[in-house]
Amino acid sequence: MLLHIPDILTADEVRRAQNLLASAPWGDGRPGAGVQAAQVKNNEQLPHDCDAAREIRTTVLRGLDANPLFFSAALPKRVFPPRLNRYGGDSNYYGNHIDGSVRYLPGTGQRVRTDVSCTVFLSDPSDYDGGELCVADTYGEQAVKLPAGHMVLYPGTSLHQVKPVTRGHRLACFFWIESMVRSDEQRRLLYELDMNLLRLRERHGETDETTGLTGCYHNLLRMWADT
Repeated sequence: MLLHIPDILTADEVRRAQNLLASAPWGDGRPGAGVQAAQVKNNEQLPHDCDAAREIRTTVLRGLDANPLFFSAALPKRVFPPRLNRYGGDSNYYGNHIDGSVRYLPGTGQRVRTDVSCTVFLSDPSDYDGGELCVADTYGEQAVKLPAGHMVLYPGTSLHQVKPVTRGHRLACFFWIESMVRSDEQRRLLYELDMNLLRLRERHGETDETTGLTGCYHNLLRMWADT
């Protein structure tokens, strides 16, 4: 499932992130990538422990916690700490690759399975040309270029790339989710059931039918979830 989630960050939070990143200590984005991915990766990345990265990471995590649509779609068990990257100039693309299946949490030795990949856009589309996130899924390749503060969520199993940025800079926050429900198909079914239940409640209020369907949702989640 590929899903656009609007307004993870407010306009003020986006401006604050952009100001922080304007003077941030950007470095080569290839260290930390797998051997195969490093051959097609040409971008810049912010050191994980710098002040700008810490502040933006906290802001993004707070936005995720406050967003019920994100929770319904991802059913997060663990969140890999968000990272920041930049595309533009001579470091302007990331070729086709699939994210590594397991990431190590910095300083803990714990592992996160990358069931769901996430990108929060921090540059407005008018600020740069190119830079589309292209994700290959069941229905072919989809190109994603969202307003600043919006997020796209897609299966970590997907082949994807960032097209070359030919003008300006593309700033983004990226991270992975280990979901309580490993299967993308099961997560999609739960998400669609949850969204349709919300619409039924808005239209008809609480009824015996919505109560029964809510029970089905939670029993499926109980059956499939690993907490």
